[in-house]
Amino acid sequence: MKALLILGLFLLPLAAHGKIYERCELARAMKRLGLDGYRGYSLGHWVCTARYESNFNTGATNYNPGDHSTDYGILQINSRWWCNDGKTPGAKNACRIQCSELLTADITASVNCAKRVVRDPNGMGAWVAWTKHCKGQDVSTWIRGCKL
Repeated sequence: MKALLILGLFLLPLAAHGKIYERCELARAMKRLGLDGYRGYSLGHWVCTARYESNFNTGATNYNPGDHSTDYGILQINSRWWCNDGKTPGAKNACRIQCSELLTADITASVNCAKRVVRDPNGMGAWVAWTKHCKGQDVSTWIRGCKL
């Protein structure tokens, strides 16, 4: 029992920062932050991408052993190009943020950085999950039933 209490106290700070969004809750937050129609991508594209990148989890991380980078947050923004995690060799930090900012319940930093990502020529093609699961699909289903 004592070990569980200690483990719980150790993990509490990690859990307190991230959040798993409900689909419509995320759609509302993304809309409020200006993603609906940004650079021609409907809100459904963004929600679909978040689902397949992180399962709506702001605390998600994914290490990429090939280039020693890590993907961070609800949109799995990569440390090679977009944020600084202090450990990715040759990182560019085009969004000029710490990667840890992408792991909080507040998705503002993730949305602002995503806006920077889609300004590049690849647009949403920067996200493999978007290309595989959302591109060319009826993404309106991702916001259907949400009170927007």
